[in-house]
Amino acid sequence: MSKRAHPSPGRRNLLRYAGASLILSVTPLAGAAAKLPSVLAVRIWPASDYTRVTLEHDAPLKFTHFTVENPDRLVVDIEGVEFNSVLDSLARKVATDDPYIKLLRAGRFKPGVVRLVMELKAKVNPQVFNLAPVGEYGHRLVLDVYPVNAPDPLMALVEGRKDAVEPLKPEADAPLAEKRDPEPPRKAEKPLEAPEIQTTRKSGKPIVDRLVTITLDPGHGGEDPGAIGKGGSQEKNVTLQVAKRLKAKLDAEPNMRAVLTRESDFFVPLQMRVQKARRVQSDLFLSIHADAWIKPDARGSSVFVLSEKGATSTQARLLAQRENEADLIGGVNLGAKDLFLARTLLDLSQTATINDSLKLGKYLLGELGNINTLHKNHVEQAGFAVLKAPDIPSALIETAFISNPEEERRLTDDAYQDKLADAMVKGIRTYFQRHPPGPKSKLALLG
Repeated sequence: MSKRAHPSPGRRNLLRYAGASLILSVTPLAGAAAKLPSVLAVRIWPASDYTRVTLEHDAPLKFTHFTVENPDRLVVDIEGVEFNSVLDSLARKVATDDPYIKLLRAGRFKPGVVRLVMELKAKVNPQVFNLAPVGEYGHRLVLDVYPVNAPDPLMALVEGRKDAVEPLKPEADAPLAEKRDPEPPRKAEKPLEAPEIQTTRKSGKPIVDRLVTITLDPGHGGEDPGAIGKGGSQEKNVTLQVAKRLKAKLDAEPNMRAVLTRESDFFVPLQMRVQKARRVQSDLFLSIHADAWIKPDARGSSVFVLSEKGATSTQARLLAQRENEADLIGGVNLGAKDLFLARTLLDLSQTATINDSLKLGKYLLGELGNINTLHKNHVEQAGFAVLKAPDIPSALIETAFISNPEEERRLTDDAYQDKLADAMVKGIRTYFQRHPPGPKSKLALLG
């Protein structure tokens, strides 16, 4: 018998290292094949402003996208993802009345690649981007489809404007606004321009003699639910319901009209909320929220305005920090450049605007105190991003604590929402009666 040749010690070490290298090179590939990223959920948020499709997944994804014409389609190829029942259900998630998406489907395009095809109802400007995990969300792939011709909030306001313009009647406790001699209502031929402010015949004091515009901002929306109560109520729904009630009441007031930053359940970035207010040349901006705190016994209504010098309390600072994180949760495409941003957040002295905001906040707080406990009996200040319009008096109302079970029940009650809206109308009315609006500022007209 021939003897088996044994390798030398050096040869044995070489083979051992080579074998280890082979194992290391093969094992990750086998593991990767067994653990492809999975899409966990799909959410679609249709709105007149834009439609958002969100795919939440458990690991980072690589993707490419392009558009096709005749018919118009958006195509997104996702690499290395498992095709599962969630992706297979895409077609059933698109509503028939979606303003921009006709059909959405997914399928295996080639080994290791899933293709999403979105058939469109009109030409769009798509934005496709990733979001890192935040809060309760994992990784997210976002498909935003914006119309090429975006809705103009100013034109929408013109089309829905009131024809009759009547001066606001001053109350007895509003000495700065005197009653005028009776005169017939007149037509507002150009309500969006900046009319001259009339004066009383006797004293020359200003009166409210033009249409005033109030922008109402229901906090949160879409991917961002805001605070969630023990009973499952979501802040984004409460704020929208209250804002709609308030809009209806303001539209019924002489010389007032209201616009909403969102009219349905979708996310609006914070600076876009400011931009919308300036586009319609608002005289006031009111952001509506429902607070939450770690202790369920926290209760009461609060009013906040912007601060240039830091927060007036720890709670105000923490609240502003939490509200300013809405863009991270709601999902903003940080790669998109908004040319309006520089104009919206001008580094101007806001002292005069903040002083007016404090007056507005005082009247709002006084009326809210008639229907609810006040968490603080004075207006607080902090660095809220959504209150940074340099030329529009702005306030943020925390209607109540949705984290308090009793207040959560009240916030979801129709009758109490109506009381909240009535209180806000009274506060706004008092503000304008005591501080009649002047001509539109040049800065506002630039918007």
